[in-house]
Amino acid sequence: MLFLARMLLMSLHFVAAGIVGLLLGICRPFNPDNSRLCARFYSWPALRILGLRIETETTSLRDHVRSAVIVANHQSNYDLFVVGSVVPERTVCLGKKSLKWVPFFGQLFWLSGNVLIDRGNAAQAKQAMLTTTDTLQHKDTSIWVFAEGTRNLGKGLLPLKKGAFQMAIAAGVPIIQVCTSTYVKHMQLNRWKSGIIKIRSLAPIPTAGLTLADLPALMEQCQQQMRACIDSLDAEIEGRA
Repeated sequence: MLFLARMLLMSLHFVAAGIVGLLLGICRPFNPDNSRLCARFYSWPALRILGLRIETETTSLRDHVRSAVIVANHQSNYDLFVVGSVVPERTVCLGKKSLKWVPFFGQLFWLSGNVLIDRGNAAQAKQAMLTTTDTLQHKDTSIWVFAEGTRNLGKGLLPLKKGAFQMAIAAGVPIIQVCTSTYVKHMQLNRWKSGIIKIRSLAPIPTAGLTLADLPALMEQCQQQMRACIDSLDAEIEGRA
């Protein structure tokens, strides 16, 4: 019964947050700080509705010098509400072009200045790369990427895609890794207290001076660091049980 009530409230909240975010986007279209504000609109009420408690260790994310490529793990659609609480100022997201057609959310996603790419169109993907490089170098803005490219559904960190790392190297900006504990299989939404989720950001990795020849080593470094961090977060939560 509690689960059903939560899902009903979440549906209403999703629509309400979308309308508020859309109005914000219309009032100041393509402002890169719209993403942070919209993320808060979605996140803060949702976490209370869902009964989830978020614990964060994100000093390196909060205090980073713009611009940066922020690389995060991607578990489920709930990530919108979970990591929305830590999105820093002037940060836009890289997303699929198809998101544009999701009612309310898609339109505000576009109006927030986020970068939409068509993964099946090589020419448009190349143009998106040029756009993101310009954004990172000249617009005092960071880009958030779920670098696995798809939801891992709590089955562990998937291999990271190279796009985020190519962007960072092309623009010469640091990479900041954001790791979220494995929550999607442990949420108990039929209980008042549904669970604890920990989010931790790692120290920035500089890319200035790197070339595409350094890409494999950079990706492997991030893959290992993120996997180790997620395992550590999971162990800390399990240690409380």
